[in-house]
Amino acid sequence: MLLDWVSGSNWSYLAIFGVAVLDAFFPVVPSESMVILGGAIAGSGEGLNVFLIILAAWAGAVVGDNISYGIGKFAGERTVKGLFKSEKAHQGFDWAERQLAERGSYIILIARFIPFGRTAVTFTSGYTKGLPWHRFFRYDLVAGGVWAVYATMLGYIGGKQFEEQPWKGIVFGLGIAFAVATVIELVRRWREKKNVPEQAAAPDPDS
Repeated sequence: MLLDWVSGSNWSYLAIFGVAVLDAFFPVVPSESMVILGGAIAGSGEGLNVFLIILAAWAGAVVGDNISYGIGKFAGERTVKGLFKSEKAHQGFDWAERQLAERGSYIILIARFIPFGRTAVTFTSGYTKGLPWHRFFRYDLVAGGVWAVYATMLGYIGGKQFEEQPWKGIVFGLGIAFAVATVIELVRRWREKKNVPEQAAAPDPDS
């Protein structure tokens, strides 16, 4: 299905932007996979521009994150947690609240690479006190840019390596992204158990 959305057409940039926006508050939408796919197509020479993919992904991520922040700020904690009713999702929000209190704004950078973490942190940043929008925006701008370059270049490098078989480049990029996300998640869980063993586990990607 992703291949139907992202091809050599200029509409692909709009698709990448839109999916990146949705992924911020509807985390079942595969924005990272879309960006990697776009990068792989660009790397294989199929018509997409790698820099425009980065810009589309970056803009979509920042717009989506700021929508989540706005919902958190103006709708409030109760409404946000009512949208995500599972216990695991609520554990994710509890984790985000602790991280913002203990580590400050820089958790926005780290959370972008944690499944559901970015969703929990962006909503929580809005409804918790002490994080004004201008500070959130600065950190989120950097986080979105780093993520967009990272995901695009994973696909682009894979596409360059397998120009004759772009699907292999897509698999290459997705495999590395999965490995990185797994390592980050394992390190995060290990640090939580080591430092604060009584705390609940952080967000689950299946929430």
